[in-house]
Amino acid sequence: MDKSKSVKLIGVDLGGTKVNVGLVEGNKILSNESVKLPKDSQSEWNVINIIIDLIKKQLGGHKVEGIGIGVPSIVDREKGIIHEVQNIPLWKEVPLAEILKKEFGIPVFIDNDANCFAYGELKFGLGKGYRHLVGLTLGTGMGSGIITNGHLMGDANCGSGEFGMIPYKDGILEDYCSGKYFKNFYESNGEELMTLAKVGDTKALEAFNNFGEHLGNAVKTILYAVDPQVIIIGGSVVNSVEFFETSLTDSISDFAYKKVLEKFEILYSKTSNIAILGAASLYYDRIGNNNL
Repeated sequence: MDKSKSVKLIGVDLGGTKVNVGLVEGNKILSNESVKLPKDSQSEWNVINIIIDLIKKQLGGHKVEGIGIGVPSIVDREKGIIHEVQNIPLWKEVPLAEILKKEFGIPVFIDNDANCFAYGELKFGLGKGYRHLVGLTLGTGMGSGIITNGHLMGDANCGSGEFGMIPYKDGILEDYCSGKYFKNFYESNGEELMTLAKVGDTKALEAFNNFGEHLGNAVKTILYAVDPQVIIIGGSVVNSVEFFETSLTDSISDFAYKKVLEKFEILYSKTSNIAILGAASLYYDRIGNNNL
């Protein structure tokens, strides 16, 4: 029996507006709770104390082997220091791993949230069976995580895979491959346009068709850069895939290396609570027990 099946972990998904903490065993979330973050924190400790309280609730009397945390920022993985969280202005340099280790006495692992998504899909979702993949999260922004040979790509600042920041047309890829595209060019959001597309609205169908073309250009950039077996797309945009999948496929058809396209796949994730699972799974990546 794989001992990792019975390992209990804490997964923390620190978002821009809320924090979600869960107790994870194997590929299951036994319990979880989320809390909205205060809009006007007077101290970085406001959010830290919320995280500590939520972890305490999930711990209960359980023996937990580690805490994994996904954050929307760059991270010093070795020291567990979080830098410049965009949606929490006071978090310029927070040694969160050290703080939580002192509080709970167990290992703490921190990584970028898009990396957690990618690794969570590898361990618990559509990425099982692959060794080289990219997880692409498309919502209000565009994030991505890179898996090479079954592990998160090692780098200097936890900043690999920021494909959304690559210059594109009059802006960057994120402007054309996330919810920003619908807001900036159609003065709407993806959900509203999806409702209209379902009843055949011409403008909405055009919006998704163009979106798919831009996303295809992003996919080709990723293929040239890291050559994954599969790109797994998650986030709210996935709900409207039926309206942009064809134009996305057409857009990547002119990729230079046809042999690559024969083996390459694009999958669409709907794994429940993948952010918590992915954060918890950092334990397996960091301690070397990669056989869950």
